[in-house]
Formats: sequence, C-alpha cells, structure tokens
Amino acid sequence: MMRMGVLGPAGRFLGRAATAAALLGFLAGCGNGSASPTVQGYVEGDFVRIGPEAIGRLVSLSVAKGQQVAAGAPLFKLDDRDERAALSQAEAERAAAAANLDDLTSGKRPEEIAVLQAQLDEAEAQQQAAQKTYTRNQALETRAVSSAAALDQARADLDAANARVDAATRNLAVARLPARPDVIDAARQTLSAREAAVAAAKTRLARRAIAAPASGLVDDTLFRVGEMVPAGSPVVSLLPPENRKVVSFLAEPQRAAVHPGDRVTLSCDGCAPGLAATVTRMASSAEFAPPVIYSTASRAKLVYRIEARPEGDALSLAPGQPLDVTLAGVTP
Repeated sequence: MMRMGVLGPAGRFLGRAATAAALLGFLAGCGNGSASPTVQGYVEGDFVRIGPEAIGRLVSLSVAKGQQVAAGAPLFKLDDRDERAALSQAEAERAAAAANLDDLTSGKRPEEIAVLQAQLDEAEAQQQAAQKTYTRNQALETRAVSSAAALDQARADLDAANARVDAATRNLAVARLPARPDVIDAARQTLSAREAAVAAAKTRLARRAIAAPASGLVDDTLFRVGEMVPAGSPVVSLLPPENRKVVSFLAEPQRAAVHPGDRVTLSCDGCAPGLAATVTRMASSAEFAPPVIYSTASRAKLVYRIEARPEGDALSLAPGQPLDVTLAGVTP
C-alpha cells in the first residue's frame, strides 16, 4: 500500500532552519533595490511510504538507502508460506468442483454403461426364452396336451421378462443422460466460487512481494530482514522526482505579484546553472515569522508560503537543500 508523507525528523529540522534562513534572507534583501528579489528557500519532499497490507515477517529487502529504482522494481518481500498453502488448497478445491461438474454433464462412465448394457442383453435373452415357452404352452393347451395352469405360468413368466427388459432399457437410457438441470446449475455455481477463491488466493500471494509504484530515490528503509512488519507500516520510503517541491516565503505586499504558473529561477552552492521551477501553490493565509527571529521589528511582518515544482535538472535536488529563489517580475 502507499501512503504520502513529509520530511522525516532530520528533514523537518532542515526545513525549519531553511525557513528561518528564508525569512532572514528575505528581510535582509527587501531593501536592496533589485528588480527581481531573491529569497531563501529549500527543497521539500512528499515521500511515498510503502508497506504491506497484512502483517508478516520480512524475508527479503531488495533496495538500500540512496538507491535509485525504476517503476516495478522489487522492493521487499514478506514470508508467503501460508499464502502458498492457501493457494494450493483453493486450486485443489477448484479441480474437484470442475470434475464434479463434468461428471454431472456427461452421464455415467463407459464402464458403468457397459454393465447396464449387459444387464439389458440378459433381460432380452430371458424375454426371448419366456416368449418361446409361452408360445409352446399355448399350442399344447389348444390341443389339450397341456393344462391351463401351465399356460398361465408361462404367461406370467413372459410378463416378468418383458418388465425386466423395460427396466433395463430405461436404466441404460437414464445412465446416458446428464444430471438434473438444477443439480448442474448448483455445480456450476460451486465451480465459480472455487475459481473466485483461487483468484483471491493469488492476489494475497502477490501482495507479499512489493514492487515500486513509481521510479524514484529510496530515502530510507525502516525494517531489517527477519523483523515482523505490522500491517500498513512502511518498510521503504520512496521519493519520486515529481514529488519534490521548492518552498520559500514572500512578504504580504508582494504576494499579489506572484501567481501559480509563474517561473522562478533557482541557484545554490555547487548546483548547475539554469535551474528553474514553476509556482504551483500560494498559501491563502499568512503566517508569522518563526520564534527564532521574533523581534520588535519583525513581529508585524506577515509572510506567505510559496510552493514551486522543480523542472529538468532541478528534479535531482535533495530534500532539505537550501536554495536562492529569484522571483521574476516582483517589485522589491
């Protein structure tokens, strides 16, 4: 899972220090008469804190602090033995449900059909014998050679043989039929449920191995291999390039001259020339200078937070890094 965060304790300290430096630099430079005032700013990061959805023991950590990773690169893996066992069970239950449905829709097995066919052949043979006996006794009775009782017995034997043939014929026909429609429908629903269980088991197994949701810098790793990771606790803190922002502060009289979409230039010690950023947000409310620079002269000064998105090479600036932010078009 992904959770958005802010700078860690060291980053927050740097942020506060840079904020104080920003205000001091701005207050010191407001009266220098330059056409484009330069204020102090710093880089801030919105970190993506990546952790598991369920508790588990960390068995593999594929990245280290300071490493650049691509989107989809493996980050870490949790113990997945329970999930693999659950998947095997779900697949076995799905196979059993599929076999049951196939059995219900295809009728009896060929071996069972052969047994019923043999029973029908035997019944037909007995029917033929009973028919001959009845015919013979009927002729004898007509010539008064056989008694009426013998003819009656032959007729009863023939009726019984006919009934056995009819029963064997019906049994064979039923064996070749599929099960009742309602039974087949229930079997199909059972198979669908087993297939859904397999899909859910695969999803739970896949979630034990976590990959990077985006490319970026591994800012920190928060667990070691062998430790138990609670559900939702971040294991890796990732900073995508687009999650960096430049923060600076502007005095209230000059706020109206800066708008979202304006470009600012950036400079810092050791940085390449030509760094730039685009203003993305202006605070709607003012704030006082931090207590570290409170004084009789500065208490009444209100400043507004400005956020700008770095561009090009500026995307590689490190969080907490102090910057000189030049605001083009702003009257000092």
